[in-house]
Amino acid sequence: MAQIIRSGAFLQQCWSVHPLCVTVKRMADDRTLVLSCSSCTSAHHLTLGMVVPKDSAAKEATGGGPSNEEDPGESLLSACIATHQASITLREMDVFQDLVLLRCADCRRHYELTVSSFETHQR
Repeated sequence: MAQIIRSGAFLQQCWSVHPLCVTVKRMADDRTLVLSCSSCTSAHHLTLGMVVPKDSAAKEATGGGPSNEEDPGESLLSACIATHQASITLREMDVFQDLVLLRCADCRRHYELTVSSFETHQR
């Protein structure tokens, strides 16, 4: 049985040691974002609170248009994961404030995630 560690510190340590190995795998139905590390073979599960999508400054400057205010952030993130999963990277995180920032290179959007719980599943 895999060991489960309930702390964001393990994801932060994993990401700080090998940031290019941490990738977005999928969005589960229960508001859980799953990240995977190919180096330490851990799966990091983030239970999401609030998702705030933000267009990049470059996109706004070139007339990319405002983001659709009627679309909730979670549905935008889910659609982004479904269409360009390989382009999404973990950019910043703060375990003291339970915040994670993802960036999609394809749609040039940032996603600020408020995380209600962190879990690391070690294989």
